[in-house]
Amino acid sequence: MAKQLNLLPTGQVITTALHTEMQRSYLEYAMSVIVGRALPDVRDGLKPVHRRILYAMHELGLVPDRPYRKCARVVGDVLGKYHPHGDQSVYDALVRLVQDFSSRYPLLAGHGNFGSVDNDPPAAMRYTETRLAAIGHEGMLTEIGEETVEFIGNFDNSQQEPTVLPAQLPFLILNGCAGIAVGMATNVPPHNLCEVVDGLIALIDNPELSDEKLFEFIPGPDFPTGGEIVGTAGIREAYTTGRGSIVLRGVVNIEEIAATRGTKRRNAIIVTELPYQVNKAGWIEKVAELVNQGRLHGISDLRDESDREGMRVVIELKRDTNPQEVLQNLHHQTALQTNFGAILLAIVDGQPRQLSLRNLLQEFLKYREETLNRRYSYELGKAENRLHLVEGLRKALSNLDTVIDILRHAPDGSSAKPTLQSRLELSEVQADAILSMPLRRLTGLEQQNLQQEFNELTTQIEILRRLLSDRKELLKSLKKDLRSLKRKFGDERRTKLAKEEAVSRNTKESRNPSGEADTPKSKTSTLKLETPAEEVIVEFTHRGYVRRQPANRKSKIDNGIPENDFIINTLQTETNQDVLVITSGGKVYPIGINEISPATGKNTRGTPLITLLTSTAQGTQEGIINRFLLSEQEMILLTKQGRIKRLAATELMGITRRGATVLKLKDDDELLLTKFVNPGEQMIIASSGGRMLRFEINDLQLPAMGRAAMGLQALRLGKQQRMAGGLALAMNDDFLIVTEEGYAKRMAVTQLPRANRGDLGAQSLKLSKTDNLAGIVKTSSVPEIVLITNQQRIIKIPVSSIPISTKDTKSDTYGGGLRILVPNRDEKVTTVMELK
Repeated sequence: MAKQLNLLPTGQVITTALHTEMQRSYLEYAMSVIVGRALPDVRDGLKPVHRRILYAMHELGLVPDRPYRKCARVVGDVLGKYHPHGDQSVYDALVRLVQDFSSRYPLLAGHGNFGSVDNDPPAAMRYTETRLAAIGHEGMLTEIGEETVEFIGNFDNSQQEPTVLPAQLPFLILNGCAGIAVGMATNVPPHNLCEVVDGLIALIDNPELSDEKLFEFIPGPDFPTGGEIVGTAGIREAYTTGRGSIVLRGVVNIEEIAATRGTKRRNAIIVTELPYQVNKAGWIEKVAELVNQGRLHGISDLRDESDREGMRVVIELKRDTNPQEVLQNLHHQTALQTNFGAILLAIVDGQPRQLSLRNLLQEFLKYREETLNRRYSYELGKAENRLHLVEGLRKALSNLDTVIDILRHAPDGSSAKPTLQSRLELSEVQADAILSMPLRRLTGLEQQNLQQEFNELTTQIEILRRLLSDRKELLKSLKKDLRSLKRKFGDERRTKLAKEEAVSRNTKESRNPSGEADTPKSKTSTLKLETPAEEVIVEFTHRGYVRRQPANRKSKIDNGIPENDFIINTLQTETNQDVLVITSGGKVYPIGINEISPATGKNTRGTPLITLLTSTAQGTQEGIINRFLLSEQEMILLTKQGRIKRLAATELMGITRRGATVLKLKDDDELLLTKFVNPGEQMIIASSGGRMLRFEINDLQLPAMGRAAMGLQALRLGKQQRMAGGLALAMNDDFLIVTEEGYAKRMAVTQLPRANRGDLGAQSLKLSKTDNLAGIVKTSSVPEIVLITNQQRIIKIPVSSIPISTKDTKSDTYGGGLRILVPNRDEKVTTVMELK
């Protein structure tokens, strides 16, 4: 039998009680899990694994304007450098950062299958790709560096990793967080960015702000999947104590299903949003199980009609079934109504603490102020060092003869250095900079550049010193940064608050001519009040104003519109309808006709159309391209870079106030025009260089696409060229093209040769080197056209004064064009419109 080895020398065995050692070891383990794995830091709102993923992607250069990279590459870097745990746990954390139904503002952008609300698993990491989202890059990593946050060694001290990221927004309450530690757990609900920023600014302006005022800015959580919060008691308890139960419900409408052969009309419950983290497929299975078990009555059919555009679960009811009774049973027996147990627990100064909403915001502001102080101190030191060098170089250039004499008589650079320091009163750093200065720095231009750099550094140092010495200026800069991020990434609330909805119903209650309140007649569960529809005429002006007037008015109101404005579009509709507005960013927003002010009294000019859009839409600074009523016609969309897309009318149905993207655009592209078209019409497009292309609108040349598509190449553009416009015309129509210098040419559709989409096109008008095509308009059945110049001059020209040219027309002007406008000096035609 082998002899047992005695590894512990005599005197090194420490006797201890078992319960004491177990208690100490378990506490060490618990704190390791709490701080190092399960709970987020209050400053950046991240757990260590999420922080390491973001930092590893930052080091890989996976910024929003770079291509996607395989998730396997990211996971490998995280495992090898910072997080020596299982690869699946890292990938699961990465997936959650991508999912827009898990995070209110996803920090990563994904390409591939990252799961769904049906609890479908994501694809393997070797198939999916990722990169930093814009908000993750700008809000988390733009200020990263040793000068702003602390760095520590990784698990083997071969790399440095940040202990916290320099977050510019409180992502802990923006995206929320869930985690189970040892003996404690956290469950922070997500919130709306705009509301949180408003609350932060209010706390900066008034640190003693009451809870009631703070809750007005942040009325409640805002979950990524929408839903509805019932009651405010749970919210208030969670915000004041750090722990509370919030009742969440799905969003439901009650609709009447049209009768089919052999059936009669009946009601159906339509579920469009489920509570946060409710598995849709699992919930449908649960409802079906309850129906089969006889515990849920009145349901005849259950189906899932969800698609890429949104959720739609249809629960058909049996005849004579009370929908409200079934809905109440669904709330009680299924996850259509759930309780979100909010626990605002996070790591503060290395210790877990349960915080109120005010404490969370204050801790973030404290950290943000500290980060800005460190950043500005670093920038100040860097600027002062550079200014010191620039002062030395300027002094050397002012005493150039002395410097040359010293260098000429010095045996080497080491001997010249002390001589320069003593004779010109320079520091050692300045002398080194002069000795390393190339001869080209002696030119007059370089001296001017040094002076300019000196002035810029002086101004920068003055600003940084003011920021560091005056806390009010620092807080002012902090508020400016918060407002900038709000404009870029803010959006509308998704989760409804039941209390606010009840108030809005009371304020919108209307009365009939007899003075009695109207009774609700809507069949939906939101109990919207129906008011009699009024037929009206809606008018839009060139300057962006809109007004409405009754359709039975004997004459239109023309007063109130200034001379530099005119009506460009007139729609006849009813007050219960919506007008759709499409912007240059490719987004469509609905506006209720009843929201447009009538043209009466002092308001004859109307209301700026942009003010009727949501605050998010107004903040994008995108121009309005078109405004129209929903039609059965298809729509053509054309961008300035020559992308074209045919969109079905059904794609514009059911758009909410948040708007919808109908055309995916590149960063440097924007929507130029939209046109309603009929199959078989001729599409004519023109470039600024005078080239035109004609092709038939059909499925072969231009197939119909969905909202998310980017479109196809319409016309090959030359360098420095853009699209000038486009038309959809019949074969017997004619059109007019106008250049920036006022030349025009009116042509029949048949004069253009038939081609294919994507071709180079035919040169229709010879242009001078300084001229470009400004626009193209239809002239068939149009009495006048309008030219608008860059000097805001408006010129109306009768179409009858411009003859239709033929292929062999030769004019004394140039290229077959007729001059219809002689512009002033530096004046150019920018817009060409038809006046109906």
